[in-house]
Amino acid sequence: MSKGSAQGEQPPGLQRGRKGQRIVSSSHLVSETAAELSELEFGLITVSNAFSRWIVRCMAAAGCPDLSALDVMVLHSVNHRGRPKKQNDICFVLNVEDTHTVTYSLKKLSRADLVAGERVGKETLWQATEAGTAACQRYREVRETCLLEAISAFAGIRRDELNAEFGEVAELLRALSGLYDQAARSASSL
Repeated sequence: MSKGSAQGEQPPGLQRGRKGQRIVSSSHLVSETAAELSELEFGLITVSNAFSRWIVRCMAAAGCPDLSALDVMVLHSVNHRGRPKKQNDICFVLNVEDTHTVTYSLKKLSRADLVAGERVGKETLWQATEAGTAACQRYREVRETCLLEAISAFAGIRRDELNAEFGEVAELLRALSGLYDQAARSASSL
């Protein structure tokens, strides 16, 4: 038997650490040099799915029940700062490579009268309609009630400290986005 495969032994990288058993989605991907990365990736998978489910349900509670997670993100992006946006800019900000998915979302949002497009030269500039802005405001109210109150209850007296930690996590996630994008470019050239 190879090292780490004897009965009762865990593969290298999956051995118990000071926190106990590693929680990963794919033990065959755990690296001996960065086992924590596999734990992080599993966390990213679960939080990504939970976040997508949350924003869809939050928007449904705000009165727009037939939107996908991408639709909700596109609507918020278009509504951001009340300025018209080009589709390419929306894709760039949301880090969406498959522009056709954003095209579909914009058409769907337009049919629902949540956004409107205006041709300016060769570009279409998108802006939230009055109904779209109102939907985003209702979303914010639902978010305040359901998520922020839960976070406050969870954090208790540590609320300010937890908010600072959220800021640090946000910085780390943005940095990781760049690392994963660079790794994707590298993998594409193999």
